[in-house]
Amino acid sequence: MNTASRVMKFLGVGGFCFVVTLAVNYLLKYLFLADHPTTAFLIANCVATVVSYVLTRQVTFNDRNTTFRKRVQIAGFTVVSAIGIVINSAPLYASRWIFGFHAPQVTFLEQEIADFISGPIIGTLLAMAFRWWALHKFVFPSDEKEPLKVKQPA
Repeated sequence: MNTASRVMKFLGVGGFCFVVTLAVNYLLKYLFLADHPTTAFLIANCVATVVSYVLTRQVTFNDRNTTFRKRVQIAGFTVVSAIGIVINSAPLYASRWIFGFHAPQVTFLEQEIADFISGPIIGTLLAMAFRWWALHKFVFPSDEKEPLKVKQPA
């Protein structure tokens, strides 16, 4: 599978998991964890990560699954995803608790806009770039070795 095709599949899985993250986040944030938006976002990312593992393994890197690698893949995916969740949640945490974008310092609408831009937008972009690199490099590496290029005599 070529890199462009794999990137498109990765982005498709990521887009679906983005929707899962938003749905779970707002469900938790508005129904159960109103005072703990970062916790709601962390839980939402954990749920989406489980979905992401299954889809990433079956759709994006399906040609790189071997029986031997499955145990290594799940361990590596867990580590990469845990780091990705921290990267994803850090901008929301900073927005709320370092920069003070929360009520009553700002209006409810300003708070929600800051939450959306910092968590689902900035955090997701940073985490997605990290996950692509780490998954491609460490969790689902290519078996193919680049052949040595030998210079032909002129």
